[in-house]
Amino acid sequence: HAQLVESGGGSVQTGGSLRLTCTISGHTFTYYCMGWVRQAPEKGREGVAAIDRFGMTSYADSVKGRFTISFDNAEKILFLQMDGLKPEDSGTYYCAAEVLGASGSRTFQYNSWGQGTQVTVS
Repeated sequence: HAQLVESGGGSVQTGGSLRLTCTISGHTFTYYCMGWVRQAPEKGREGVAAIDRFGMTSYADSVKGRFTISFDNAEKILFLQMDGLKPEDSGTYYCAAEVLGASGSRTFQYNSWGQGTQVTVS
């Protein structure tokens, strides 16, 4: 019943900024942790940033100080503010969520994914 839909991707020059959004359907508390994962054409998937429902955040070393993840509980929207973009930030960005198990237990892994939005930095 849950659905994640990303938007906000595009092309930007080096040093520019983009703000990605992920709209979540269903109840917010279905998710314990949400985050952004990116994949470049010649690379595997890389976790970029994550936030739990209590507001605690974590970031990959490569984006610390440049990216900011946040979640609007009222509107059920996940954001990723990306500043000081570099060519190596290019790739497809996916919104992902740790959905609670049927018994209400944590899974400790991303098990719900959006379709992705393309980011190109040149």
